[in-house]
Amino acid sequence: MQMRCPEENALYFLVKKVQENPQRYMAAFGRNKTRNAKQNFLTRCINQEIVVTQRIQHCGIWQLFKIGRIPGTNFIINKKYVESIGGWRNGALTEDTDISFKIMGSGKLIALAYNSEAFQQEPERLKDYYFQRLRWAKGNYEVVINNFKHIFDKSNWRVKLETFYYSCTFFWFNAAIVLSDFIFLANLFTMIAHVWNPNIQLPFTITSNNILLAQILLLNWLLMILLYVLQINVAMCTQYGQATTEQIWLAIASYFTYSQLFIIVSIHAVCSVFCDRIFHRDGTKWVKTKRFAD
Repeated sequence: MQMRCPEENALYFLVKKVQENPQRYMAAFGRNKTRNAKQNFLTRCINQEIVVTQRIQHCGIWQLFKIGRIPGTNFIINKKYVESIGGWRNGALTEDTDISFKIMGSGKLIALAYNSEAFQQEPERLKDYYFQRLRWAKGNYEVVINNFKHIFDKSNWRVKLETFYYSCTFFWFNAAIVLSDFIFLANLFTMIAHVWNPNIQLPFTITSNNILLAQILLLNWLLMILLYVLQINVAMCTQYGQATTEQIWLAIASYFTYSQLFIIVSIHAVCSVFCDRIFHRDGTKWVKTKRFAD
């Protein structure tokens, strides 16, 4: 069984999109769909993530800002143009993201051909998934670090916007989530210890004088869960046969399980990136993602 399987007319739509503006569109990419989506709980969650990314994020940033990101599969690119800008960077863990920044930095565009579709197999074991996402996270951190200087220089505005977006996502948002989880776990363990020692007080608490603040924070958390489930199911409605009640329950379950894995992956990736630089380790080594066989 092949790892990736494009639809019969996938290439046609990619070429057609580039031909709309061959002087600016140096690459075109389509959508990827999970071939083994029903294999287990992990692949079902990955399928939801991919559908949201493809149907909401990619379509949104293309329509609003004409920003495209080359995926690992289902894309075409102008070979001569890539050679003219120095090609792919040796050692890049996420070479697709790295080359996307180089293309945008030169003023050219990566067009979205949303009619072009291809199937790809996703990891079925947690270990394989973890090391795949660890490589992606490390690679994206490196891209952000290497391009952060462009926020303050005269680089292309799309590069500035993408760098700012990635910085907020991979640094500030992740830091806020880690802090939130730390407060939650600290209070949870303290409450457990309080059973044996009543003198132990919660380290992070809101007094009775600020009960309104506690209610607002609780409401915000519930709204976050609702927004998470809503965005997934809005995206699933665009996929034939996937707008089901099962997807709603799966989205709720994934919020408390699958999505929490990203916190662990992000912390591991940040530590690994900084250790690579401090101890001059070879950070280009990575574990090849294992695919299932027929």
